[in-house]
Amino acid sequence: MPLTPKSTRELLAQLGHEPKRFLGQNFLVDGNIVRKSLELGGVAPGDTVVEIGPGLGTLTNALLEAGAEVWAIERDYNLHKHLAATLAATNPRLHLMEGDAVEHPLAGLDPLERGRPRPRDVGGEVAAPPSARPFKIVANLPYAIATPWLDGVLSGPLPDRMVLMLQQEAAQRYVARPGSKTFGAISIFLQAAYAVAPGHKVDGSCFYPQPDIESYLLHLTRLPAPFTFPAATKAVIRACFQQRRKQIGGLLRGKLPDGGAAWLAKLAAAGLSAATRPEQIPVAQWRELTV
Repeated sequence: MPLTPKSTRELLAQLGHEPKRFLGQNFLVDGNIVRKSLELGGVAPGDTVVEIGPGLGTLTNALLEAGAEVWAIERDYNLHKHLAATLAATNPRLHLMEGDAVEHPLAGLDPLERGRPRPRDVGGEVAAPPSARPFKIVANLPYAIATPWLDGVLSGPLPDRMVLMLQQEAAQRYVARPGSKTFGAISIFLQAAYAVAPGHKVDGSCFYPQPDIESYLLHLTRLPAPFTFPAATKAVIRACFQQRRKQIGGLLRGKLPDGGAAWLAKLAAAGLSAATRPEQIPVAQWRELTV
């Protein structure tokens, strides 16, 4: 059973643990949201699921009870020690890692077959890395690391589905459309690989301690032909959005060998001029950018 607010407080007291704000330790205490997370993730027996920041293990336990094999990473030493002595000690389907999720976005899971050839550039594009082992991510993310962690996940291999508890403001930024003030580099990287499915708004009362911000359960399904950007291209796109009010023609000078002439010609063919601002360029056109 999911931990209630009362049992969460009691367990924290028993462990002598004070929730750490800098680690985003707001523990999920609503069983309906736990069930909703598994429902959106379509978690079934035999699934491989990555979890970030398992905390006291409420979501972890539900994933295990659903029959999933869980790969989880916890940065907090005390909480990792607690989970290692309880859930991990009694369930071999839990692979528990202590560490930083930004450095280990998949919690130690390696979905790729050893020795499998890397994807080749095809027509200036880089195909998404092949996944030899399908997996999903279901996580109540520490909000402070959400964007850098997601950026790491989007470098591939890509999960089939992601159900992410996020700050609502971050969720809105990730799914923002071109032309909006919140559309940015992470929006492009995410939407090139995933479609947004109906999610779920989450009230602050579903957590202990209760956060001062609104939360949202973001539901993402991998596109039939997902696209991942090479690191060099991602760096250029990020740099462009650091000066998002400037025109794209001027932003690309000095960033690309030809000053961006080849890509600007592709933009022109799509009806976009060199005076276009980065936030006005659709994801499909950003995919054409090669560095």
